[in-house]
Amino acid sequence: MADYKKAGVDIKMGDRASKIAYSFAKTTFSSRKNMIGEPVTDEGSFVGMLDMGDFYIVQGDDGVGTKMEVAERIGKFDTLGYDLLAMVADDAICLGAETISITNTLDTNKVDPDVIHDLMKGLAKACVEQKVVIPGGEIAEVGKSVNGNVWNATAVGVLEKEKTITGNEIKPGDKIIALQEKGFRSNGFSLVRYILEKEFDVNVYNKPSSFGKCWGEMILKPSIIYSSALLELLGRYGEERKFNIKGIAHITGGGIPGNFNRVLKSTGLG
Repeated sequence: MADYKKAGVDIKMGDRASKIAYSFAKTTFSSRKNMIGEPVTDEGSFVGMLDMGDFYIVQGDDGVGTKMEVAERIGKFDTLGYDLLAMVADDAICLGAETISITNTLDTNKVDPDVIHDLMKGLAKACVEQKVVIPGGEIAEVGKSVNGNVWNATAVGVLEKEKTITGNEIKPGDKIIALQEKGFRSNGFSLVRYILEKEFDVNVYNKPSSFGKCWGEMILKPSIIYSSALLELLGRYGEERKFNIKGIAHITGGGIPGNFNRVLKSTGLG
């Protein structure tokens, strides 16, 4: 944690800020009470749920973080779309939801059509593979307000009420299955960059690594998107569930302690 803070990320302060933001978000929930779109409260959830009567709409936000800075260093942007979709779709699948759409916002200090081309080409390719559509987005040229590019997304998913994965049925003795990731996904990159630059120098990203690629390409390895594979077991909207999964955790910022415990929260086992 000390090195993470040296890298410019304060986990405790981030958690505190999230709690502040959510406390204000909750003050809006009564605005839709007994109306379509009433929020379903679950403070341990990876995404928000809205009650649409016969089903839930699931909505969540995330971004590629400072992985973008590595892409900028080596001029390679075509795989970041996989990371962006993975961050939001794999949050939604934690409830059993099928992501159906994603919108994205790119804040940039200077619009570069070539960068936009590669970012969106990668995102579109990932979405086609996952059966997700891109109904809209925003490109904002904000000058010196940002250094480079900041790319975030909002995903919308659908979920049949009876198929919601709550974690409430988890009990001691249940099996835990971990799905392996080959890279860093899109989290912890401030720390990854801090360690590399400390061990080598700020120009390390274009230098050959012991993995056969330059360091930049090696750590830019795109995230695996697990949601589509999990939907084969859980069933897409309107399909039968083939396998009983009691809980799913998306291991992102905060690692296993910060995310697995969220799934266990309702059981008191975490």
